[in-house]
Amino acid sequence: MKTLLVIDAQNDFMPSGSLAVPNGNKIVPVINSIQDRFDLVVATQDWHPKDHSSFAINQDGKSNFETIEWRGKTQVLWPEHCVQGSEGAALHPELNTTKYEAIFRKGTDKNIDSYSAFYDNNHLKPTGLNGYLKEKGASQLYFCGLASDICVYFSICDAIKEGFECFFIEDASKALDIEAFENIKTKMIAMGVHIITSASL
Repeated sequence: MKTLLVIDAQNDFMPSGSLAVPNGNKIVPVINSIQDRFDLVVATQDWHPKDHSSFAINQDGKSNFETIEWRGKTQVLWPEHCVQGSEGAALHPELNTTKYEAIFRKGTDKNIDSYSAFYDNNHLKPTGLNGYLKEKGASQLYFCGLASDICVYFSICDAIKEGFECFFIEDASKALDIEAFENIKTKMIAMGVHIITSASL
């Protein structure tokens, strides 16, 4: 089954949002244009409690984008974003969600960040996406969304480990750090990820 995963296409990651991905809004019409080519469409949302440990505002004396050691991992401290129930956490209003069969929420535990659509960053708590996709008979996963270098990338890493064949739709995704993403693309190719554009679907 050919499955599209739309990762975190939320208001706070758009140009006017609190954690803006450059040109993040440009992916919305591309995603809308390709959804009918898939048997299954699933989305994810960052869905953080307001007191989430990854927010710089919740770490005394720390600033946005500083790093700390947190639960055995290096943690980037982010601007407050995608707070549960907020407008910033909502999917972009122009996104056509009528074909979405499910939305998986992540980052709900205040004590651990969760970039991947499949697991938290310490791989302690699954979101349930892996079992859902396997029960649906999904084998080929096509990834798009925000941000290419963080949540999309970590989702792909976990999907590869779970045995899915993975495709990254480059023009339906945008990176927070464009330079860093060039190295990540090399890693993706080495993992066996197919990097494609919407035109080739």
